[in-house]
Amino acid sequence: MIDRLEAILKRYNELGIELSDQNVISDIKKMTELSREHTRLGNIVEVYLKYKKVLDGIKEDKELIHDEELGDVAKEELASLEDDKERLESELEVLLLPHDVNDEKNVIVEIRGAAGGDEANIFAGDLFDMYSKYAGNQGWKIEVLNSTEGTAGGFTNIEFMIKGDSVYSKLKYESGSHRVQRVPATESQGRVHTSTATVLVMPEAEEFDFELDESEVRVDITRSSGCGGQGVNTTDSAVRLTHIPTGIIVYSQTERSQIKNKEKAFKILRTRLYDLKLKEKEEAEGAERKNKIGTGDRSEKIRTYNYPQNRITDHRIGLTLMCLDRVMDGELGMVIDALINENQKRELESNV
Repeated sequence: MIDRLEAILKRYNELGIELSDQNVISDIKKMTELSREHTRLGNIVEVYLKYKKVLDGIKEDKELIHDEELGDVAKEELASLEDDKERLESELEVLLLPHDVNDEKNVIVEIRGAAGGDEANIFAGDLFDMYSKYAGNQGWKIEVLNSTEGTAGGFTNIEFMIKGDSVYSKLKYESGSHRVQRVPATESQGRVHTSTATVLVMPEAEEFDFELDESEVRVDITRSSGCGGQGVNTTDSAVRLTHIPTGIIVYSQTERSQIKNKEKAFKILRTRLYDLKLKEKEEAEGAERKNKIGTGDRSEKIRTYNYPQNRITDHRIGLTLMCLDRVMDGELGMVIDALINENQKRELESNV
């Protein structure tokens, strides 16, 4: 482990020099890649330097332990440093796990009402509110890219971007089918209904992540529809893109400007194609990913939100919490942290 950490320290210092090179500064793609690597390695180096300091302290105290005057102090300090050494070693083991290159990225999230009609759409709106509040707690920004409101509230579908520090590393476990159990507002008999909404979380594809051949994209301009605010459906500003090789269709109508809608639609399309490429890569890796929690897919039931019992259950890790109200109010971190910890535990076990 020490050899690997020394190599990381060396690379970190080399990156610091490279990032001040004028040729790198003028190359946006190169600058972005190196800056991300420098930041990521910096987190490891920070802990490693603390670890080295602790090792030096242990060495000094072991030399002083038989000293008549300083022996007792050294012995006491040595016990504390040994605890620090153990803690920092555990921290470094986690930091040295294989890195997901998308962890530092922004995300595009799509939520759709699924089984349950109006209640599923209302629940999709509740999930959007939950993620919005969680994002606010993290200091992240949200931008709605496209949405279609449900007739009774919520959304039949909504696509939005979340921008901030390492968003994908926190939200990548949210993809899948989310199930709600509660008495709908439309239920006159007071019976609990079960409805579902699907969530898809994709790392934002930057232009140098995925090269999109625009000649393979059909662009259609249409009149906006639905509840989009005054004037939204009086101009031909909505944009529909069809990626001919894959058949993927994206639609954007949230802006009055056709140019802005086209920009947003291409951002969604590029991200969808990048996500498709990542899924193909994961499938090719096959068995290697079987022991991981993974990033889910729409068919996988990942979580149940039971309102009568104020209970939330994540089925992938067997986590049950009796504080659904707090989670829906933005305290999603207690679920996400448990998922991250379990995934790290599984990866550490698979590396033994």
